[in-house]
Amino acid sequence: MAGVRHRLVLGGARSGKSRHAQTLAEATGPRRTYLATAEARDGEMAARIAQHQAERSEGWQTLEAPLDMPAALGTVTESDVVLVDCLTLWLTNVMLGERDVDPATDALVAALAAAQQPVILVSNEVGLGLVPETPLGRAFRDAQGRLNQRMAEEVDEVRFVAAGLPLVLKG
Repeated sequence: MAGVRHRLVLGGARSGKSRHAQTLAEATGPRRTYLATAEARDGEMAARIAQHQAERSEGWQTLEAPLDMPAALGTVTESDVVLVDCLTLWLTNVMLGERDVDPATDALVAALAAAQQPVILVSNEVGLGLVPETPLGRAFRDAQGRLNQRMAEEVDEVRFVAAGLPLVLKG
């Protein structure tokens, strides 16, 4: 879409949001950076990461940034587009690292504003399900909702993906 600089792609678990965001990135240009926020802390997560890697075509450079993602975003200069997958895991890392979410979010907003190329952010919509049982779970759900709202304000386009089908919410 002409005039779209930054995008946010939201969806639930296994909704197709990452695949949709990857398709958008691949249509943007041949030089792409995948800014990965996941860490392989167990076999299941390692398998998920390997699956995502296998699904990417040629032309991708991967930059691992599980915690300092805003700083990493500022280092990308030789790409046509940056795909950040995903904000949910980044927020998890921030919270489990006992860092303050608000300054981390402010740093992300500043990095997004300073980015030299289009950025596609992927994030989970976690507020549609059950109320989490634990205080940490509820704090995470609330922080994720605030992060998604803040990113939606900052980007030109927001898409929500359900059952692999994108719906444009903004832009």
